[in-house]
Amino acid sequence: MTAIKDSVVLVTGGSRGLGRALVEELFRRGAAKVYATARDPRAVTHPDAVPLALEVTDPASVAAVAARTPDVTVLINNAGISVGAHSLLDAPLDDVRREFETNFYGPLLVTRALVPVIERNGGGHLLNVHSVLSWLGVAGSYSATKAALWSQSNSLRLELRPRGIGVTGLHVGYIDTDMTSGIDAPKSDARDVAALALDGVETGAHEVLADDLTRGVKAGLSGDLAALYPQLAL
Repeated sequence: MTAIKDSVVLVTGGSRGLGRALVEELFRRGAAKVYATARDPRAVTHPDAVPLALEVTDPASVAAVAARTPDVTVLINNAGISVGAHSLLDAPLDDVRREFETNFYGPLLVTRALVPVIERNGGGHLLNVHSVLSWLGVAGSYSATKAALWSQSNSLRLELRPRGIGVTGLHVGYIDTDMTSGIDAPKSDARDVAALALDGVETGAHEVLADDLTRGVKAGLSGDLAALYPQLAL
């Protein structure tokens, strides 16, 4: 288990949406320092956060951030994109690759760069932001990237446990942010999701299921696929 109080945390995608809510919640819980990354660090608005420029798909950018954050004990891989590549058959392959580069390889690059830092600092925690779509293939390549990230987290949990680093995966449906502003569906408050996610870090939870939709889908994984995909029952 990892206490947030007095910890040093790096949050990717920390300028808006869930990332910004995580930064705010970290400070509420007494984090000693929070690095918040964004492609444009001027977008980081929290007055106490340390803004850093980061492009998670660029190894040189990742290495530069790792060099500037030698005191990190908690890493939150929150940065991600959705480009609307809903059809695996018809979407431009470049869009599919772009989503995988950001949503799968990006967190892996950052994790590989920061794990030695966290280990040198006595161990700590990794939080990866997944999605209910990790388990529900209804969003084309976005679902595929989140399923791959879920598998990445499961593998890393086994690799990092002997090195004193815990791994929590956050699964959640729609969050009320600018990214989902055009979607008419029930949404969770980003502040509530951030609080649940950090509860998971502090209790050493392997996974955090942040809403009823996610809990229902996770429970459905042990059943017949037609229960998750009604169109298969037609």
